[in-house]
Amino acid sequence: MNFTNPLIYGVPCFLGLILLELTYSKHQKKEEKRSLYKWKDLASSLTMGVGSAILAPLTKTIAAIVLFSFVYDLFNPIIDGVRMNIMGYESFGYAWYVWILCQLLDDFSYYWFHRQNHNVRFLWAAHIVHHSSDNFNLGTAVRNGWFTILYKPFFYMWIVAIGFPPEMLVVCLGIEALWQFQLHSVYIPKLGIIEKVFNTHTMHQVHHAQNFEYMDKNHGGFLNIFDKIFGTWKELDEEIEIKYGVSHPPNSYNPITILTHEYKDIWTDLKKSTKWQHKFMYAFGPPGWSHDGSTLTIKQQRKLLIK
Repeated sequence: MNFTNPLIYGVPCFLGLILLELTYSKHQKKEEKRSLYKWKDLASSLTMGVGSAILAPLTKTIAAIVLFSFVYDLFNPIIDGVRMNIMGYESFGYAWYVWILCQLLDDFSYYWFHRQNHNVRFLWAAHIVHHSSDNFNLGTAVRNGWFTILYKPFFYMWIVAIGFPPEMLVVCLGIEALWQFQLHSVYIPKLGIIEKVFNTHTMHQVHHAQNFEYMDKNHGGFLNIFDKIFGTWKELDEEIEIKYGVSHPPNSYNPITILTHEYKDIWTDLKKSTKWQHKFMYAFGPPGWSHDGSTLTIKQQRKLLIK
């Protein structure tokens, strides 16, 4: 059974909503207008968004047709005309409750994929692109690193291994991306009871903040339950003024600089020590790690505060 990735319909909606938000912001107070959109910043975000859109079909080919299909066939061979999982049960079909379960598993995978993007520096080097703007708007939502697509499928292939059809997972990935896009708005207030379950706009503002108390919080996709279970959930404090962006920004509107600046910093840090374990940690340890304590990770900084 074939399904259309919902992102195909989402792209024109993205552009329309960005234009709508941009137009609305023009009618707000001047100080709001300046802080919400900057033309050069928006141009950089859209350039990277277009690049991602061009690379997306290639990603779908690699992920869905090659990787996901290979894993699915390997772990779910057809036996006597019936597709069976190697664990002994029949692979999943397309019932409505299977779709819901697949979306929940997708959300669980997204949480860990997103969290590791913040905890592993080499992955952070790709993901930092999305956080590098000091603006928080729907334009920032399409500001995605191009290299993320090379490893993202590996966080999800276990879902097809246990019996969910590859095309079902691809659709769920598209729905997840649609939800993530619309979270990037400062115009949606707290949503009451909805906040108990879902990852909302104010929670995502926390995620994009570089305020110390907000760093590495709210990695969830649809739901906030995994953040609450694994200790990374943080509610927005409306008394705190949010500062968006990252502590070590690229300081450039050049898309190539934005895409590669953290890799350059990693290369510089690799040369700080001759020990291979130090080099490994500079590349794959958490951002901020250093062999001599000259820079600290967020966890290390928080431990010092507790002391």
